[in-house]
Amino acid sequence: MSTITTGVYSRTYRQDFLLRRTWLERARLALVLLAIAVAPFLLSVYWLEVATQIAIAAIGAIGLNILVGFTGQISLGQGGFLAVGAFTAGLTAIHTGLNPLAGVALAGVVGAVVGGFFGLPALRLKGLYLAIATLASQVIITWSIIHLSFLGAAEPLAIVEPATVFGWTVSGTWEWFWVIAAFAAVAAVLATNLFRTGVGRAFVAIRDQDIAAEAVGVNVAGYKILAFALSSAFAGVAGALTAYRDTFLTWESFTFEISILYLAMIIVGGLGSVSGAIYGAAFIIGLQAFLQELGGNLQGSFPSVQENLPAIQQIIFGLTIVLFLIFEPRGLARIWQRSKDYLRLWPFRY
Repeated sequence: MSTITTGVYSRTYRQDFLLRRTWLERARLALVLLAIAVAPFLLSVYWLEVATQIAIAAIGAIGLNILVGFTGQISLGQGGFLAVGAFTAGLTAIHTGLNPLAGVALAGVVGAVVGGFFGLPALRLKGLYLAIATLASQVIITWSIIHLSFLGAAEPLAIVEPATVFGWTVSGTWEWFWVIAAFAAVAAVLATNLFRTGVGRAFVAIRDQDIAAEAVGVNVAGYKILAFALSSAFAGVAGALTAYRDTFLTWESFTFEISILYLAMIIVGGLGSVSGAIYGAAFIIGLQAFLQELGGNLQGSFPSVQENLPAIQQIIFGLTIVLFLIFEPRGLARIWQRSKDYLRLWPFRY
């Protein structure tokens, strides 16, 4: 007598801990890796540059989602933590002979320390009050970069020497795409596995109900600071990669608008989802790039479009966030999940 499988079930603990439990999930992952591998051969220089920016943004968005989506805290200072990582890497490259990998690691550590410090208000504050406290971190970091002379960053920083790792000089759009895509993949894997550990489950418990979490033995204060530190460490790495890739740094690249942009990424992509942070980064950065290219193409026929392009971008940006909050608060990750469920259950979708 034949048996019919009605779901995905695990027979061993090893099967239960697999990230990809079905052949379809593994096939989708293989297709994604294949798409990344062939992207440099299919995309134009402009869109390959956009893809590189998406990979950097994905790292920072994953870090912010750890804090906001998984731990239930709020941060309006992600742009400042990106600046901490960028200027740490920039000053390291200019004043020391450290390997760029060491510079990226140092940027992550410094970002974690700074993020943990500015996370201290989370021990007493919640909601809007915590949002204002994290906004202060953005202002303080920007002020420090501009006015503290020992940082040497009041004027734009220029990294003269290109990034060289084990004799390989990383230069050009192709090379940087591979490097940054690899960092983004590592960040996604680390974040995904984080929430398979006790630390990640403690973060989620704090998000769901911090009083109940403390009642069952979770060190709420310690884990809140750890969440801020981990989030800022990811932002520090993203900022360091930006510094080594651009070789030119100014504080104006890490303003409050950047913090809002990253918050929009995780809202559109989906709070509490690692894949959602990647989807959100791709959607927001890709939308901006598409509007920029469209404005350039229409410049000859409709000059007013090019002139008003920044305003048009802001309108579309705000409208996108509002529409997602109204119609799909859980973002692109939820839309993708519902699509998979529909196809998996079809034709019995009820």
